[in-house]
Amino acid sequence: MQFRPCIDIHNGKVKQIVGGSLKDAGNQAAENFVSEQDAAFYAHLYKESGIKGGHIILLNPMGTCEYEADVEQAKLALSEYPKGLQIGGGINADNAEQFLDMGASHVIVTSYVFRDGKIDYERLDKLKAAVGRKHLVLDLSCRRKTGDKSGQYYIVTDRWQKFTDEPLSEELIHKLSAYADEFLIHAVDVEGKASGVERELVSMLSGAGDIPITYAGGVGSYEDIEVIRELGDGHIDITIGSALDLFGGKLNFNRVLSMMD
Repeated sequence: MQFRPCIDIHNGKVKQIVGGSLKDAGNQAAENFVSEQDAAFYAHLYKESGIKGGHIILLNPMGTCEYEADVEQAKLALSEYPKGLQIGGGINADNAEQFLDMGASHVIVTSYVFRDGKIDYERLDKLKAAVGRKHLVLDLSCRRKTGDKSGQYYIVTDRWQKFTDEPLSEELIHKLSAYADEFLIHAVDVEGKASGVERELVSMLSGAGDIPITYAGGVGSYEDIEVIRELGDGHIDITIGSALDLFGGKLNFNRVLSMMD
């Protein structure tokens, strides 16, 4: 199990938000933490700590002034730690390469590869051709549907605002492994709440594939880290946001690093 750090950027600021609270109208979100530091500060810290594979997420809609402010912050981070960080938010086959040129090791993609609630494999092929499988991370962040008695997790897109018709499963992850180098999966319903991890989701992910999977969502204690280690059989990497002391939480950054393999 490895720690994968994060730099979430919203309205040009490094923030931690409640995952399901993002709204395009007014660029609103329920905020847990707004940093006084820029993105380069966190990139420098991660570089000095020897942590690779963290993700920068641009949380505003592409095409807005706020998104451009997010990109400017991302450029600072990528310049500080070239090839040490991944980036997601507004990525498509046409612009993906430019983010690699900025210094990202991988691009992270969700919404672009879905159309009418389904996976668009033609777009996946275009992405793979544009940047290569080794530079592509698929974000399969998910949540349960209210009233759905199946208990399945469905992939959500557009800053986690829209449900797709695609349930997340071991079979789907195995299939998509042909297109991606890694997966990033937020448990959206507990993201930013530090209220405990989605145990059923972690258990399912533990047997889902041979490529790296990073889980995010709900970690609020050192015990939660051990739950992910146990349920994930040591194969699931972990991201911690709001609960980390870097972002106003109670979990000590260095202690968390000491718990990794």
